Amino acid sequence: MAQDFAAYGPSHWIVLAVFAAGAAGLVVLGRVHPGRAPSRVLAVLVLALQLSIQAYSLAPSRFAIDHSLPLQLSDLAGYVTAYALWSHRQWAFTLTYYWGLTLSVQALVSPALRGPDFPHITFIAFWGIHLLAVWAAIYLTWGVRMRPDWRGYRLAVVVTTAWAVTMLVFNSVAGTNYGFLNGKPAQTSLLDLFGPWPWYLLPEFLLVWGVWALMTLPWTMRRHLVPKGTAS
Repeated sequence: MAQDFAAYGPSHWIVLAVFAAGAAGLVVLGRVHPGRAPSRVLAVLVLALQLSIQAYSLAPSRFAIDHSLPLQLSDLAGYVTAYALWSHRQWAFTLTYYWGLTLSVQALVSPALRGPDFPHITFIAFWGIHLLAVWAAIYLTWGVRMRPDWRGYRLAVVVTTAWAVTMLVFNSVAGTNYGFLNGKPAQTSLLDLFGPWPWYLLPEFLLVWGVWALMTLPWTMRRHLVPKGTAS
């Protein structure tokens, strides 16, 4: 029987090393092969993994209302990321950029993974979907060279806030805790700095919105500073 996963144990460090190598490789891939084919291969991989996770979670023998429904933001991000990779649509890229480079990165740094270590399927599924989400954001931004803007920032804030409000209501009715909106995770996390529920929600979202704004500013400033016709 596999031992339980432990944050910053050997398997976690290996995952982080794989993440760094994969991120660098995807940037090079995007620069060398700017066409849609590599992006669409990645899209199929993301979608296949997301659908496999949902099918596994919804199987009658494993179903539980508190974790099996596809209501986590990472579930929504999986489908949006697949569409962004396939279509290169700006709105989908925007959500992938903000969600992938903050919320999914947080999962890499402070994983809320409770269960067996590698090679258990839950370990592979958890890390697979989060790695692909971050890799997709990096690939589209620094490989394909798509760029966020303030319109996309506003979209990300509105969509994420709407999801959070919906989950707060659902969690209250169903007795669940999707998104850790109705209670902190059992593991140590950044939320521990923000006080008890529900007070931690406001600084959490203000922090996310502020970080997203800082992630937008350099790209929008660069558009004004770089002369037209100069490569970005």
